[in-house]
Amino acid sequence: MTIQRMDNVAIVVDDLDAAVAFFAELGMQLEDRAHIEGLFADQTVGLDGVRSEIAMMRTPDGHGRLELTKYDHPEASAPSPAQPPPNTLGLHRVMFAVDDLDDTLARLRPHGAELLREVANYENVYRLCYLRGPAGIIVALAEQIG
Repeated sequence: MTIQRMDNVAIVVDDLDAAVAFFAELGMQLEDRAHIEGLFADQTVGLDGVRSEIAMMRTPDGHGRLELTKYDHPEASAPSPAQPPPNTLGLHRVMFAVDDLDDTLARLRPHGAELLREVANYENVYRLCYLRGPAGIIVALAEQIG
């Protein structure tokens, strides 16, 4: 028995509207928004009294999805340090292939995107960068150039 597919990656955010705007600017499409609560949520997540709102974002090809989640109860806890370095154990980053890296960065900066360092050239095949996105998550962008 094998898995059928990877359905989505969930990211907890503190400002759902800002996160939706960020990923929409990146080119993802809002698939749906929903309020989640009740016994099934408590059982699934492993917390009591879960009340959250989610926004499901879909990549243009329809194969990748991000579930952006804002917890109203219990309140989300902040990582320590607030912006962990890229070598912190756990989810490292989410990476997207883009057509034009410079244009993408210009569009994301008004949404709070900050480069971790700079755009790098990998063997004249890719231009790559890491940036901080909503809730401090690391988003990687790659533009194929060769």
